[in-house]
Amino acid sequence: IGNTVLHILVLQPNKTFACHMYSLILSYDRNKEGPGSLELIPNNEGLTPFKLAGVEGNTVMFQYLMQKRKYNLWSFGPLITVLYDLTEIDSWAEDQSFLELIVSTKKREARQILDLTPVKELVSLKWNMYGRPYFCFLALFYILYMVCFTMCCVYRPLKPRTGNKTSSRDNTIYVQKMLQESYMTYEDELRLVGELITVIGAVVILILEIPDILRVGAAKYFGQTILGGPFHIIVITYACMILVTMVMRLTSTTGEVVPMSFALVLGWCNVMYFARGFQMLGPFTIMIQKMIFGDLMRFCWLMAVVILGFASAFYIIFQTENPENLGQFYNYPMSLFTTFELFLTIIDGPANYDVDLPFMYSVVYFAFAIIATLLMLNLLIAMMGDTHWRVAHERDELWRAQVVATTVMLERKLPRCLWPRSGICGREYGLGDRWYLRVEDRVDPNKHKMMRYTEAFKAQDRDNNDKGLEKLEINRNILYKKELSALSLSRSTSRTSSHRGWEILRHNT
Repeated sequence: IGNTVLHILVLQPNKTFACHMYSLILSYDRNKEGPGSLELIPNNEGLTPFKLAGVEGNTVMFQYLMQKRKYNLWSFGPLITVLYDLTEIDSWAEDQSFLELIVSTKKREARQILDLTPVKELVSLKWNMYGRPYFCFLALFYILYMVCFTMCCVYRPLKPRTGNKTSSRDNTIYVQKMLQESYMTYEDELRLVGELITVIGAVVILILEIPDILRVGAAKYFGQTILGGPFHIIVITYACMILVTMVMRLTSTTGEVVPMSFALVLGWCNVMYFARGFQMLGPFTIMIQKMIFGDLMRFCWLMAVVILGFASAFYIIFQTENPENLGQFYNYPMSLFTTFELFLTIIDGPANYDVDLPFMYSVVYFAFAIIATLLMLNLLIAMMGDTHWRVAHERDELWRAQVVATTVMLERKLPRCLWPRSGICGREYGLGDRWYLRVEDRVDPNKHKMMRYTEAFKAQDRDNNDKGLEKLEINRNILYKKELSALSLSRSTSRTSSHRGWEILRHNT
C-alpha cells in the first residue's frame, strides 16, 4: 500500500505537497536501505517511483529524489564537490534503463530531465569517453562496407545477349550469367570475397536488430523517431534484400537487379542515421524525418489520387495515336510515370509540332497544370515550412535525446571490456557497493540571495493578483473610490507589494 501511494504521489500535480507526503511515508518505512525499501518496489510496468518520475517528466519530484541521494564530499568557499548515487540512473546492467525510458516516452517534459544534474553530466561522460569514438568508427566501417557492396553490384556477372529482339523497343544487350559461369576468373574470385563480406554483414545486422525488436516490441521499436525507428526499418529491409539477392544468385534466377537496386538505395540512405553523432548534421536528420513521416506521407495520398486520375485520362486520349510520334503515353504504366514527372515539373508537357495533338489533351493538361503545379506543390511547400517552424524549436532537444539513445544502444551492444562502468565505487568513500558520480559545482551566494529577492516580489504579486480577481465582481465606481482613498494613505502605513519587497531587500542588505 505504501509503495502504491508513492507512485500516486509522483503523478500529483501539486509538486510541493507530493514531496512532503513522499518524505512522510518514507519516514515510516522500516527497510529504508534494504532491498525491501518502498522506493525499490516496482509497479506492474516495472517502474519504481524514481523511474516513474522520469517517465512522467516530473522534474520537481526528480530533483527532490536526487537531493536525497547526494552526498557532499567537500566544500571550499563557493566550490563544492557532490557524489550522486547512480542507482537506477546508470544504464549499466539494467534491463529497463532509466535513460532509455526517458528518450522513448512521448512526453516532451521528460526530455527536460536530460538537462538536469547528474543525468547531464553522466550522459556527457559516457558520450565523450566511449560513445562518440565508437560511433564514428562504426560510421566509417559502415561506409566502407557499403562501398564494397556497391562495387560488387557494379561489376556483377553479365554476358552479351544471345537471343534475338522480339520488339523494336527492346534495348537489352547484356543478360545475367548463370551460377556456373559467374566465378571463373580472378576478378570473379575477388568479387566473391566482397559478396561474402556483404552477406555476412547482412546476417550480423539481423542478429543485432532482432533481439531488440523482441525486447522492446515492434510498435515501440519502429515507431519512435528518437530511437531511430525509420532507420531500423531501412536497415532490416536492406539486409533482407541482400539475402534475397543471394538466393536468386545461387538458384540462377533472373531478375536479381530488383532486390539489388532496392538494397543499394536503402543501404546508402541508412548512412543518414550516423549523422546523429554530429551536432552540425543531427538536427537536420530530425527535420527530414518529421517532414517525410508527417507532411510527405499525407501529401502522397493526395498526389496518388491526382496522378491516377489524370494518367488514366492521358492514356485514353493518346490510345488512338501513333506511339512513334508521341510515346510518353504508349501504355498505362508509362502514362503513370509520365504523369508523375509532369506533376513534379521534371519534364514539360509532351508536344510534337509536326503532328496534330488531340483537343482534349490541351483541356486536360490545362486543368492538370493548375491543380498539380500551382496548387498542390505550393501546398506541400507551405506544409513543410510550417513543420520546419514547429520542429526548429525542439530539434536541438530531440538531437540530445538521440545522442542519449545512441549511447545506451552502444553500451548494450559492445562487450563490457570495451565499455567500462562510469562513476566511482562507493567503497572508496565508505558508502557501500553502489556507484556514484562526482560532480564539482560552484555556488554563487549572490545568485541565491537574488533568488530570494525575486521570490519575495513574486509572492506579493501573486497575492495581489488573487485579490484583484476577487475585486473584479465589485462595481467599478466603488473600486475607483477605494483606489482614490488608498492613494491618500500615508506611505508609512502602505503595504503594497513593492513596499514590502523593498523592506525585505533593505533587511537582507
